[in-house]
Amino acid sequence: MADVPAPLSPENIRNAPKVLLHDHLDGGLRPSSIVELSDAVGYRSLPTRDPGELAEWFLGAAHSGSLERYLETFGHTVAVMQTAEALHRVAAECAEDLAADGVVYAEVRFAPELHTEQGLDLDQVVTNVLDGFAAGTARAREKGRTIRMGCLLTAMRHAARSREIAELAVRHRDAGVVGFDIAGAEKGFPPTRHLDAFEYVRQQNAHVTIHAGEAFGLPSIWEAIQWCGAHRLGHGVRIVDDISLGNDGLPALGRLAAFVRDTRIPLEMCPTSNIQTGAAESIAEHPIGLLAKLRFRVTVNTDNRLMSGCTMTSELSTLVETFGYDWADVAWFTVNAMKSAFIGFDERLALINDVVKPAYAALQA
Repeated sequence: MADVPAPLSPENIRNAPKVLLHDHLDGGLRPSSIVELSDAVGYRSLPTRDPGELAEWFLGAAHSGSLERYLETFGHTVAVMQTAEALHRVAAECAEDLAADGVVYAEVRFAPELHTEQGLDLDQVVTNVLDGFAAGTARAREKGRTIRMGCLLTAMRHAARSREIAELAVRHRDAGVVGFDIAGAEKGFPPTRHLDAFEYVRQQNAHVTIHAGEAFGLPSIWEAIQWCGAHRLGHGVRIVDDISLGNDGLPALGRLAAFVRDTRIPLEMCPTSNIQTGAAESIAEHPIGLLAKLRFRVTVNTDNRLMSGCTMTSELSTLVETFGYDWADVAWFTVNAMKSAFIGFDERLALINDVVKPAYAALQA
């Protein structure tokens, strides 16, 4: 009797090794922790103190179809992440939650400048998050789950502290910070406003990912790559604006889309989040289907697990259901992400060859 592939059930997908490159620390808190931390810091503006209702509120508020409205939900999570204890707890729980979902490597990002309202300096903010990741990783290991955590430091694109955050990222890179990012409302705040920061990071042989092509189009992607030297694109869904149907009825790539594909620039795609912010109409119409078919370096990510009510398991399960993907496709997304991680080549290769490929080979058998 021939070997039969394992069913592509949520349980099997959860147990399969997954790689996550685009996840926001302040977008993935446990609702119960938000309530408890709000008591600890005296924050009184939560819409509800019931964890179940709070989870529903975040999900509803995020489904507005507007990136700006979506970003407003972070006011509540950031408000309770202003102390060393809170940052350590949130980071530890993040590592535990991702490990429980079968994530074996994750790069989680956050903006240190948003967490200094109660006296912490930028270095203290970063140190407490990194210590939290280490604690959560250790707790996950005790439960039989192994995860490697990396940290991305994000500067806010509407603010003027990007050079400072870039220097912070380089300063802590040997302690677990793997790269630099900018985030926030794209429209009106192009990445070229922060050229000094990007030039510094690249001169220091460090890594850059940039939120681009989410709420704004091709000019944002072009600037991120050709002016700011982005090694990866956060979202990048609007690259499809440079793909048209040729006279033969087949997709024809414009110059920018061809450059992105030819140079294997990874796209950190977050399908559920993109539906919520209006970057795509539905999962079926999400550009990830076309971009994967055209073999762009597509990766699958959660963006904000609290606001989007999603996990890596649910994101991949939805794609499997929508596009009919099999284990080979899920493995392809996972290897793409591991190839694109901002850690050393040897470590990436070890995770691919020793963890990812054997697990998916067994599932496909």
